[in-house]
Amino acid sequence: MIDGTPFVLIVPAVFSQFFQAAEDYYHRFIVASTIRMIRYFAFALGLLTPSFYIAITTFHQEMFPTPLLISVAAQREGIPFPAFIEALIMEVTFEILREAGIRMPRAVGSAVTVVGGLVIGQAAVEAGIVSGVMVIVVSLTAISNLINPTYNSANSVRFLRFVFMFLGATFGLYGISLGVYALILHLCSLRSFGVPYMTPFAPINMQQMKDAVVRFPLWSFFKRPTIITGDDTERQKKPNKERPKKPKQNKNYRSVKR
Repeated sequence: MIDGTPFVLIVPAVFSQFFQAAEDYYHRFIVASTIRMIRYFAFALGLLTPSFYIAITTFHQEMFPTPLLISVAAQREGIPFPAFIEALIMEVTFEILREAGIRMPRAVGSAVTVVGGLVIGQAAVEAGIVSGVMVIVVSLTAISNLINPTYNSANSVRFLRFVFMFLGATFGLYGISLGVYALILHLCSLRSFGVPYMTPFAPINMQQMKDAVVRFPLWSFFKRPTIITGDDTERQKKPNKERPKKPKQNKNYRSVKR
């Protein structure tokens, strides 16, 4: 706790921890792993969806299937702004609504965000300021950003989204690719209290990969994370490294059943 704030900082913090939630360890590993992979997918959607749409509609129209291209072109007919300005208007509007919902009382905050987004989006489409496809793209981006269980990580995605939108509007998919490459290099160069920020992905640690993208069964976690331990890496003095066996059948089961 620093400077009287009610929040406690847990260090070191690595990239994979921002996609983990407490309820992951209360479910079966199949359910928890599926939810965690959805979080990673939503992270990519929230970061790159607007920039991909801008790049494809501006430079790479041939990537659209012909029926979809005709539909998008018909919706964009009469829109006075390019795709980048169109996306920028909607993104800034949604950010204003999100901040307004946070500052307002909890009872009406979420309602203001949802209703305000629907009303403003519909009004913007009817006024010919933005297209219906752009409203769908921005809405999908906003919803994907809310899936992240860590608020601070979501803030980083919100800022980087505008950077990738600019790269997509300027250089197309090549700019987005260079931006992703630069972002990965930057993340791999970071350290949190001496621990590589991208562990266990870079450097690869197969033991910690059990709790990164997927969550392995709890009985397989017989080692402590190396980022917070020294020489004592065992979770228990005598860890149970074997999978739980099926309980033996009661000998009197058949007689009781009869």
